[in-house]
Amino acid sequence: MGIYEILKSAHSGWRYLVIILLLVAFINALMGYVGKKPYTEGNRKLNVFALISAHIQFVLGLVIYFMHDWYKGDSSVAIQRYWKMEHVSMMLIAIILITVGNARSKKGVTASAKHKTIFIFFGLALLLITGAIFAMIKVDPSRHLFGM
Repeated sequence: MGIYEILKSAHSGWRYLVIILLLVAFINALMGYVGKKPYTEGNRKLNVFALISAHIQFVLGLVIYFMHDWYKGDSSVAIQRYWKMEHVSMMLIAIILITVGNARSKKGVTASAKHKTIFIFFGLALLLITGAIFAMIKVDPSRHLFGM
């Protein structure tokens, strides 16, 4: 097994941690916002762990992207266009949303504002990631919902 296969396996497995952490942070922020709960150190750490896991996933993805030469793919072929442009673009936007959401939550004055910021930005990132999964299934029917 070469380095490419190892990185690809790591990227494939790490996605579950990213999605779980984002979901937990999103639900936690929703409950904190709706329930008017205080913004605790635990909330902050959860958000940072979600952020870090997403960044690690993105870096692994970029390494795989350039190792496999996806950037050289033919844009007129749906599967190659997806991996060349669509997947990378959607994941970059998701990473930006997660990063901006985490940074803005730190600047929030009230606990409610912090929870709301995480809820909105992490929620948008989750929607984008879900959209990317469904787009992948559309262009490559051999893959299923969990991207295997």
